Amino acid sequence: MTNALSVRGLVKRFGTKTAVDGLSFEVAAGEVLGFLGPNGAGKSTTMKMICGFLTPTAGTAVICGHDVLEDPIAAKRALGYLPEGAPAYPDMTTIGFLEFIAGIRGYGGAERRERVVAAMAKTRLEEVTHQPIETLSKGFKRRVGLAQALLHEPPVLILDEPTDGLDPNQKFEVRKLIREMATDKAIVISTHILEEVDAVCSRAMIIARGRVLADDTPDGLRSLAPSRNLDDVFRAVTTQDEAALEAAHA
Repeated sequence: MTNALSVRGLVKRFGTKTAVDGLSFEVAAGEVLGFLGPNGAGKSTTMKMICGFLTPTAGTAVICGHDVLEDPIAAKRALGYLPEGAPAYPDMTTIGFLEFIAGIRGYGGAERRERVVAAMAKTRLEEVTHQPIETLSKGFKRRVGLAQALLHEPPVLILDEPTDGLDPNQKFEVRKLIREMATDKAIVISTHILEEVDAVCSRAMIIARGRVLADDTPDGLRSLAPSRNLDDVFRAVTTQDEAALEAAHA
């Protein structure tokens, strides 16, 4: 497998606070990485640096051979990003917003329309085609955000809480879509839902305080807890990190 995403020593400091502390990892085409950690672990900050929304204090990310700092336009062409909260223009309709995004991506005419229709079909948005985004439910707004990330069929997807706010049926559909896309894309999913790791991820990484604590397949992570339950694994790994930190400052 070819590494589509390479994260190299990412560091982000906000004043005296270190949010991300030397993260390095790679994700290959055909791989779905679950990005796990407690609130404030540095997940969203890491994703924003990979996508070029935040400038790293140190380190970089390389997307399909393009450094996000040295060649940001080419890197972003290869990337689809669903940010936390999926912000969008509230007064635009669903189709209007997606056509706007497709135009920004450089598509026009029939191709723009085809890409919008395909993205809406994948994310089951047809019933809200002409509805203003501000009137949509949280779940539909999330799906609009996912649709804009898929418009240009990028080889790398960064998805921050992709099923947040979705009902069980919608979660099933989005997870099915992720599994289908995973055959030829490198996908990173930030999630706090451990069942999602089992549902879609081929690999899972647990971070805390901006550092990697564990990185393995879901089955490999289970070996870290006697119960083999991912909830127990998560608690055990993060508790050990807290204990190590306390010992270092004792």
